[in-house]
Amino acid sequence: MRFVGAFRWSQSSDTVISAVSVPSRSDLFWSTERVAEHLRDPKVRIVDCRFSFDADARADYLKGHLPGAVHVNWAEDLSAPPPSSGHPRWLLAGPEDFARAMSRLGIGDDTMVVGYDAEGGHHAARLWLGLRRYGHDRMAVMEGGIQKWRREGRPTEAGEVRVAAATFTPRPREGVLASKEDVLAAVRRGDPWLLDVRREGEFTGSEKRAARGGHIPGAVHVEWKDALTSDFLLKDAAELDTMYADAGFGPETSAITYCQAGVRAAFTHLVLTALGREDVRTYDGSWEEWGNDPALPIIIGRS
Repeated sequence: MRFVGAFRWSQSSDTVISAVSVPSRSDLFWSTERVAEHLRDPKVRIVDCRFSFDADARADYLKGHLPGAVHVNWAEDLSAPPPSSGHPRWLLAGPEDFARAMSRLGIGDDTMVVGYDAEGGHHAARLWLGLRRYGHDRMAVMEGGIQKWRREGRPTEAGEVRVAAATFTPRPREGVLASKEDVLAAVRRGDPWLLDVRREGEFTGSEKRAARGGHIPGAVHVEWKDALTSDFLLKDAAELDTMYADAGFGPETSAITYCQAGVRAAFTHLVLTALGREDVRTYDGSWEEWGNDPALPIIIGRS
């Protein structure tokens, strides 16, 4: 294994990452070229993670997707039912339900998963977060999404892909998700660092997507897509290190990421993990929980 900048690069594409290791960028982000090389690899499962609240992403999948790709809808397939109160919605599914979803997708204990979407990889990152939570580190996100794949003239196919069920064994891991209580403790102590990755308007409260707008006291704002170039490729390691360091997050800083529903926050969690940050969690309830609980403190405007 050799070191380049802030990333650890593995010489083997089949490296198995242990439960306590930090995967390298080459393990967590795959190029379209690398994905193309593994299209027919029986040990690799390609997952189309395209999603939209306003359109039918499954219909887009059926019209055309990477060859052999199955489709996942994170809001339906990876999320727990909401509580009787209605909030928070979209918490990560419990271990049994998550395992059933993985089995249906043909993802087993030894499967290498490659996810892609059409919005920079943050929907695919929600699948990565779930797999990481349940002890499965063999997943990467395809840089550039399906747009880059198509621009390069690579093959697609239409229709639903059906795969044989696989055996997925959930092994719940601590240190991946943060609870409301964890975040409230961070507000009181000033540690870990709270990273709000939503849009500027969501952070200040001018764009309200819950009963209340604003942000968690003490949170720093760095939008999730600031880690990407205009064509949805990950920025260079040095540039990313500088961006997060300028916001107050150095290599040894503990962090909790959050957004509206733990999806964009999952992407930033993924990027920080690729940068070698080991103590990062995602607030699963995110603003969907915090913004709908009148007992919790908020800040409107900039901190």
